[in-house]
Amino acid sequence: MYSRSMPSLTRKTHRTGNAFRTAAVLSAAAGLILTLSGCTRLNTTAPSDARARPAATVQGARFGTVDCREAKCIALTFDAGPSENSTRLLDILKEKQVPATFFLLGARHIEKYPELVQRMAAEGHEVASHTWDHKILTRIEPEEIRAELRRPNEAIERLTGHRPTLMRPPQGRTNDTVHRICKEMGLAEVLWSVTAKDYQTEDSALITRRVLDQASRDGIILLHDIYPGTVPAVPGIIDALKERGYVFVTVPQLLAPGTAEPGRVYRP
Repeated sequence: MYSRSMPSLTRKTHRTGNAFRTAAVLSAAAGLILTLSGCTRLNTTAPSDARARPAATVQGARFGTVDCREAKCIALTFDAGPSENSTRLLDILKEKQVPATFFLLGARHIEKYPELVQRMAAEGHEVASHTWDHKILTRIEPEEIRAELRRPNEAIERLTGHRPTLMRPPQGRTNDTVHRICKEMGLAEVLWSVTAKDYQTEDSALITRRVLDQASRDGIILLHDIYPGTVPAVPGIIDALKERGYVFVTVPQLLAPGTAEPGRVYRP
């Protein structure tokens, strides 16, 4: 449930047909086991637990401060952008007055769409890291892990003036080595509780149903704006969840008045 398959992150590759679909399904099935390199036992912190350890006062984004100890909060997150679909997505979020958390890739994404990274930050969204080149961190050496995390952080800070404090490991795969390096680099890891598996389908109605079926209080929704069916599903997802009484927040707002601690893994 907490691992996803994304064998490709470019328009060319994710249109290659059956071979891609097969690889995606196989990788997702393997990810369901949540086998972490080195047999690490994954210890996670729930948003409610983070809120029970208040830190300094956390200021809300442009959309206003929300107290998730009282409100029925849910966080909308997008991985692997920016992409050619991000402009439309940002327009929707602005229209709906919904903040999101973006876990961005460096290679072919941040470096291709720097103006969209700046817009995300300017409009009150949380901008975070999904590594530079989507390498599976549990399969590479520590110095390469550091490079995968350092490069997008530097690029995001250069564009927005803010160094990310959150990251999402590719496919949700992490271990003690990744935790240690994240702590060293001032990063907390964020996983998810809701996945539409939008890498498997272009059916926006199906993506919407999958999200709504899994949504719960303190949920973290995983979507990808790089896939063609996802952005068209977003307005319906937002409207339906608002009707159910949910308030959309960024991941930091979900944890407030606690703050994400470097080296910890957060998951509802």
